[in-house]
Amino acid sequence: MNKILAFLLSIISFSLSAQIENATGHELAGNLLAYPYVEVTPPPLTPAPEGYAPFHMEHYGRHGSRWLIGPEDYLVPVKNLEKAEKAGKLTPLGEKTLTALRAIEKESHGRLGELSDKGAIQHQVIGRRMAENFPEIFTPDAHLSAKSTTVIRCIISMANALEGIQNTAPGIHFEKDASQADMWFMNFDDKAGWIVKDSVAARVLPPYRDSLLVTETYLSRLVSEPDFARDSVAPGLLPRMYWVLGNSQSHSGQPWLFEEVFSREELKENWKAGNAGWFIHGGNSKLTNGRMPYVQRKLLGRIIERTDSAMLSENPSANLRFGHDGILVSIITLMELGGFGTEINSLSELENSNWRDYEIIPMAGNLQLIFYRNSENPEDVLVKALINEREVTMPGTPVMGPYYKWNDLRDYYLTKINSFSEQ
Repeated sequence: MNKILAFLLSIISFSLSAQIENATGHELAGNLLAYPYVEVTPPPLTPAPEGYAPFHMEHYGRHGSRWLIGPEDYLVPVKNLEKAEKAGKLTPLGEKTLTALRAIEKESHGRLGELSDKGAIQHQVIGRRMAENFPEIFTPDAHLSAKSTTVIRCIISMANALEGIQNTAPGIHFEKDASQADMWFMNFDDKAGWIVKDSVAARVLPPYRDSLLVTETYLSRLVSEPDFARDSVAPGLLPRMYWVLGNSQSHSGQPWLFEEVFSREELKENWKAGNAGWFIHGGNSKLTNGRMPYVQRKLLGRIIERTDSAMLSENPSANLRFGHDGILVSIITLMELGGFGTEINSLSELENSNWRDYEIIPMAGNLQLIFYRNSENPEDVLVKALINEREVTMPGTPVMGPYYKWNDLRDYYLTKINSFSEQ
């Protein structure tokens, strides 16, 4: 039996590793991945069991593709490559890359952290599909609420999503807001949680990165003199070069040099390091004493509270929220959706797990919880979860396919968050 189990585990391990091997260069940019379902249609949805119809939605969405946040993210790659340019040591690819980086840096002026043109389109498309997929919810008599964090890229993301919905379902009305008064659940500042995260990250991430043996052969493609490249160009360059080139997919018209500058192995190793960072931020692990998913306990409480209210109303309803990747990753793990709540206790295990940041928190990543009411018994409510518009598993046993008894999940989640203690 042990040999059979070992054989099955080896097959699973190989399959998961193969998924990483087959990841696209765009995906290996991690949470910079542009939303994958804009020009491509997401997987089809499973019809609800007979007698059930959707009446309510709870949602949390990350802002769409954006400009990088820090000016140094754009300036450092330009300044470092300019040293090689002045010394006459740039390769043809180095010259091509520097020309692109200069143009990108110039275009970023006044745009740091803001939504990009593609980010706006992503939310318009997602909003349109919401209304197309669930027309029973987005009706003129529905109670529809949309909230954003106070960050401008999130507010503009919300505006574009609502435009997509309203263009598909004319006559509906949203109550819209973006207020500091709602940040306690929209973007909770869990100071105790951040202390845990920062402490563990400082202890485990550096040795994990060192174990990956991330090479810097990319420098030889950009700079002709190895010693000069190492001493004068390399310091501080790698992470920012990776971010700027990986984030080119967030914009129309920016060249895709990510896979020209970096080798496939470099992309994979850098992605693994970033993926591990996101796991420490929101994953379920003894490394952080299982603490980090609970950062979003207040958001889950709010979702339950608003669903309770929706169940008392005869009108359909939806609560849409627009925020950030850190919130999205933690609420997904706290709710144990799609297997992302599975406990993983070693960073080396990540490579053979389903934890892949680009599948959880791409740009415009989103969680949709769709609630279905039984026409003959209004208290009989089912729920299904969509992560980035893909149906995923939830805790417990489904009634059918991706559909679960909400009352059972409600009790499970309340017990979970009510048992949480800071100690």
